[in-house]
Amino acid sequence: MSSPSFLQLALLSVLIVLNVSDCLAEIAERPRIGLVLGGGGARGAAHIGVLAVLREQRIPIDCVAGTSMGGLVSGAFAAGLSPDEMLAAMGKVDWRDMFNDNPPANELNPRRKHLARRFITGSETGVSENGFEALPGAVDGQKIKLFINEMVHGEFGDPVMEKLPIPVSIVSTDLVTGGKVVFRQGSLTKAMRASMSVPAAMSPVKDGNKLLVDGALVANVPIEEAREQCDADVVIAVNVGSPLLKAEQIGGIPSTMAQVINILTEQNVIRSLADLQSADILIKPDLDGIGPSDFNRYRETVGRGRAAAEAILPRLQQLSVDKESYGEWLSKTKPAHSEMPLVVNEIEIAKLHRVNPAYVERHLQKYEGVPLDTKKLSKDLGRVYGDGEYQHVDYALLTGRDKNILRITPLEKEFGPDYLRFGLNLESTIDSSSYNFRAAYHKTWLNSLGGEWLSGAQIGTEPMVFTEFYQPIDRRQRFFIDPKIIYRKGHFNFYQNNSYQSQYEVKEFAFDMMSGVNVGLLGPLSFGWSERRRSAELNSGISIFDIEDDSIGGWVAKVDFDQFDSLYVPTHGWAVKGEYFDSSDENYSKGTLDLRVAQNIGEYVFSGRYNISGSLEGALPPYDAVALGGFLNLSGFAANQILGDSFMYGNMRLEKIIGQLPLGLRGDMRVGLALETGRVDGRYSESELDGWQNSLALYIGGETPVGPVFIGYGYSPEGMSSLYVFFGTP
Repeated sequence: MSSPSFLQLALLSVLIVLNVSDCLAEIAERPRIGLVLGGGGARGAAHIGVLAVLREQRIPIDCVAGTSMGGLVSGAFAAGLSPDEMLAAMGKVDWRDMFNDNPPANELNPRRKHLARRFITGSETGVSENGFEALPGAVDGQKIKLFINEMVHGEFGDPVMEKLPIPVSIVSTDLVTGGKVVFRQGSLTKAMRASMSVPAAMSPVKDGNKLLVDGALVANVPIEEAREQCDADVVIAVNVGSPLLKAEQIGGIPSTMAQVINILTEQNVIRSLADLQSADILIKPDLDGIGPSDFNRYRETVGRGRAAAEAILPRLQQLSVDKESYGEWLSKTKPAHSEMPLVVNEIEIAKLHRVNPAYVERHLQKYEGVPLDTKKLSKDLGRVYGDGEYQHVDYALLTGRDKNILRITPLEKEFGPDYLRFGLNLESTIDSSSYNFRAAYHKTWLNSLGGEWLSGAQIGTEPMVFTEFYQPIDRRQRFFIDPKIIYRKGHFNFYQNNSYQSQYEVKEFAFDMMSGVNVGLLGPLSFGWSERRRSAELNSGISIFDIEDDSIGGWVAKVDFDQFDSLYVPTHGWAVKGEYFDSSDENYSKGTLDLRVAQNIGEYVFSGRYNISGSLEGALPPYDAVALGGFLNLSGFAANQILGDSFMYGNMRLEKIIGQLPLGLRGDMRVGLALETGRVDGRYSESELDGWQNSLALYIGGETPVGPVFIGYGYSPEGMSSLYVFFGTP
């Protein structure tokens, strides 16, 4: 093969020079553009509207920097998502549910659900060698992190920032030093989540020795980062920060804390905007009336962002390029991955210090050998988180030459595994009131199978001390034993002809030795021995009964299936609870069956209940009698007014949802109407109330962080009728 001639080499050199000159000319003609997206909570949805206009005007972006919600949108943009894809992702989210880490109650494991009903959710306080430790944030951001994973297509692997087609900087604040932390390398989803951690509202993200929170505290509009990252000639900065509150809007701790954060944010925004140069562009959408928590108004917010960008079209159009050049730029912004999600070859659970890995594995079925379904995975990891042992549960799909590994990373609570738990309740009517406050010390993971010891006391109208040991007997905690000891004081009132006659105080020592099986997430079936020692004496009024001390033991069987979507005030679902006790030596048996169902149609909730209870053999003693009366238990009568040997009860309820609790709190407020009917046979009190008794209740209330709260009125033609106030954990 002959060597190239001098003429050929010369022509080749000329072509290379011309090509390089064209490239340099193109670069010289088009300024490098840095995009900056500021923080502002829900107001940050306006960034999507701005991005849509930049796309329509064919404005290429060379790098992007963002903080908080701006960091979320910046990360999605750098990962190749279009504005339409971002808008679609936001539309698929229940934003109220997003800021409530726990799954619905019907997806909680039975043991966790049992504890959540006895103690105020979120009241747990960690107990360790360092003393007492409170929750690190109102929410852990569990669902937010999984949403981020889905948004940036975690089914293709965890995006790595330095490998993204568009250079990106995401800003956080180190809560330890107060310094600025800028993510440009490593996990994109971790950076996005860290930048959104509003102090106290959301738990910090731990990164080595750093505790990372919202970057808005140090650089809410990070202009400097964009200029540094790609040496931007032009910066397009979008400021969506919240304005300072007015004097009349500041009236409590939450609003004061919000104002402090607003002041810190506004001060660094002023400093950042001072760095803008004459060629730079500032876009400040009109977001008046839209608050940082108004995520449900995202479409309106996106529209306002678009309007703000369209208002300065002449300036933006100066940065526009031709269709061919923009198409070439756009094609380079798409991430390089296959069309189909990657097939999972193996599941790996990160090392756990206390929790048995099998306890996590039981929620993760049918992932190996099929493409990763991130929606299914997010739901299953929500159930893992719902077990109550972790600060968060995350995942990453690790790709290699030979196999793809789905790595699950549950982070155990650093302030556990021992906790203080608290509960309270208050019930009041025109004639009487009761209150109780309970506290318990809860030790978990006493062994590799997850043994628990719970001991505590209750003070108030019904004082009590208790201790119990809950021991699973297999790694997945399907089978268990549950011995417990309880000493309590209670009372029952005696009424006749709607008139109070007397009150008896009952003291009881109880010992239960139960074993059972958790039937998936339905609930437990249990069987065992129950021993009771009771004594009763007249507390006030006239003596009606001559009650002797009693000791009785027998076999007991229970079913407790619950598929309601919330702990106390459901919108849909069903529940079946039943108990049978038999003491053949004492010729005494008792059975109870309680059936409930609820279903909503929009904002209306229809529910029903059928409850039967009574002796199946022998006669119930007065202090263990069944009873009707009280709120939503034949509301036109006083609490437990009608005592007897057996009863049947049913109700139908219609409720209208009239409001939602603030963002981050599961629950709603309702007005309701209940139609009730019931009868008590073998009556010890109200001996003249033969047959069925009807009642009506009107009420307002709902589920709150301290349990259900209701104010109601009950009426019965044959009853006392009463006003009711109730709140707390039953």
